[in-house]
Amino acid sequence: MSLEAMEDLHLEEPETQEVNGILMTKMISDNWDKIWNFQARPDDLLIATYAKAGTTWTQEIVDMIQNDGDVQRCQRANTFDRHPFIEWTLPPPLNSGLDLANKMPSPRTLKTHLPVQMLPPSFWEENAKIIYVARNAKDCLVSYYHFSRMNKMVPDPGTWEEYVETFKAGNVLWGSWYDHVKGWWDAKDQHPILYLFYEDMKEDPKREIEKILKFLEKDVTEEVLNKIIYHTSFDVMKQNPMANYTTLPASIMDHSISPFMRKGMPGDWKNYFTVAQNEEFDKDYQKKMEGSTLTFRTEI
Repeated sequence: MSLEAMEDLHLEEPETQEVNGILMTKMISDNWDKIWNFQARPDDLLIATYAKAGTTWTQEIVDMIQNDGDVQRCQRANTFDRHPFIEWTLPPPLNSGLDLANKMPSPRTLKTHLPVQMLPPSFWEENAKIIYVARNAKDCLVSYYHFSRMNKMVPDPGTWEEYVETFKAGNVLWGSWYDHVKGWWDAKDQHPILYLFYEDMKEDPKREIEKILKFLEKDVTEEVLNKIIYHTSFDVMKQNPMANYTTLPASIMDHSISPFMRKGMPGDWKNYFTVAQNEEFDKDYQKKMEGSTLTFRTEI
């Protein structure tokens, strides 16, 4: 669809509807049967994350690996056209993720924010490889809040105080952060899933990119590896229109409210949480994460 046609779109606040107890846009829920029956292929690679956990960053790293560090090649199209977002359903004439994915030749790299229990079963049946990236809850919350302020395709977040409660209760698109990270963590030993942490990727991108290379059974030279690290750094990606979502009109994403790529630093939550909010959050967090072996760092 042309950008001119997009400019003319006036998006109302999206209606939401639950699918199996998980909040989704109504367009996704109306299309759910098709999404659930999506046919994965054995050579698909799926990048799965909770929203605002480093998805686009991981997509760029993977694309650079698959294209042996060819920067021009990785600029061939927007992230969202290179890697179809399988459940994302848009009003015509916009392309829905499912349509893009079904038209795409193999091997495909796909994206999802679905919780593990809602992933189309064909991914498990085909034994497709999955990279899951998890980010600590507090930074995820801050990032999701700002994203919801600027993105007209997701519900308005309300005030910061309201949003903290909304997030804790899991009343956001794709449901509870707690259930999401735990669900995928529990699945990782039964399936070919590489489970990565955003904070680790920030701390030592080289080490984490090497894990991805190994998982994808791919070798690159030291020179290519350094190129990947450089071109997928936050500051470089922030300037890359094929990765920073600035090609979308302000009627869809208003970067003057908050840029899509905002800070990308672990620990930014400290600039938002009051002492009282932080204490309340920690108490609630202990309860919800009890019994899980999953641990997160809230700063590096």
